Amino acid sequence: MSSGISDPEQTPKSADQGTKFWNDPAKRALLFQGILILTLGLFLSEIISNTLHNLEQRGITTGFDFLGVEAGFGIIQSLIPYSEVDSYGTTFIVGLLNTVLVSVLGIVAATFLGFILGVARLSDNWLISRLAATYIEIFRNIPLLLQIFFWYFAVLRALPSPRQSLEAFGGFLNVRGLYLPEPIAQDGFGVVTGTFIVGIIATILVKRWADKRRDDTGQDFPTGKAGLGLILALPLAVFFVMGMPIEMEYPALKGFNFRGGMTIIPELMALWLALTIYTAAFIAEIVRAGIMAVPKGQLEAASALGMPVGRTLRLIIIPQALRVIIPPLTSQYLNLTKNSSLATAIGYPDLVSVFAGTTLNQTGQAIEVIFMTMAVYLTLSLLTSMFMNWYNNRTALIER
Repeated sequence: MSSGISDPEQTPKSADQGTKFWNDPAKRALLFQGILILTLGLFLSEIISNTLHNLEQRGITTGFDFLGVEAGFGIIQSLIPYSEVDSYGTTFIVGLLNTVLVSVLGIVAATFLGFILGVARLSDNWLISRLAATYIEIFRNIPLLLQIFFWYFAVLRALPSPRQSLEAFGGFLNVRGLYLPEPIAQDGFGVVTGTFIVGIIATILVKRWADKRRDDTGQDFPTGKAGLGLILALPLAVFFVMGMPIEMEYPALKGFNFRGGMTIIPELMALWLALTIYTAAFIAEIVRAGIMAVPKGQLEAASALGMPVGRTLRLIIIPQALRVIIPPLTSQYLNLTKNSSLATAIGYPDLVSVFAGTTLNQTGQAIEVIFMTMAVYLTLSLLTSMFMNWYNNRTALIER
């Protein structure tokens, strides 16, 4: 029969369990994280509830139904077929593709120029080194927006009219843009394209085989020449065998403007030049820091073996410098993609200008439009980071 008196060992045992839980860093961290997540959830729920209530009071509809409504405005550059009768959803795709286009072009050109400037910055030639240093100090210290304005208003807008166009190699340059011959594929061109793709795959396989062969035997293989043969010479040979299945459409002056061919609008040229030149200055310093991080003994050893400077850079210095170069290089790629949103200042039809600008003003769907725009830049940044992290792991000298 119970005496009504509790066991004296129960209370100390319960207190001891509570003390153990609180003194356990892992359990304590889980508790704090749970509290934080719950607090953030309540905070976001309150914000969403207040926003929907305020929108309802003002008679503002929400949702993405507006994407199916006719846009009713033109866009000066579109990589897909587009007209004024297309929907706002199509304008979103047009702006997205234009943003991706200038970002990819800028990343490729800035990387190429930045690596050249970074190597030139360390050149033993005083003139080359000073010229590279001058370029870097000038262009990285001038705001990007001012550089965009310079190329657009001071350079491209100062070009002659269409009737006085600058002509070279079948192309024409004037105040309205750059007009180039446009290649039009004919029957059989798909075979050439397929050969080109096969050449790229074969080059990758040859490169892997050559690296393994060099590691096993110490013998080098001319991968560069083999790659040129597979990627350029082989498709070119197939191109001639197939009877050159391509036809060039040349631009021609008709009335007050050129018709036919391929047109590169001045807004794209100005934005691409500014992004490339500005970002290349930062990439050059990253490359210089990466090369300087390689122990000097590596260069001295290569010199003692009689290796040419170019081969030393390609096989010894650059592979070791990449582990220092890639992380900050990723940040520059992300900055270039986000800086492309400055295109709205000169009217280039990127995502911000077309969708977050014109579409937002006409529909009034600010929340949806801004959300979609931010989601695009977030996605592009995450994809870029994922690719660069993958490449960084592949080039790492130490397995992780």
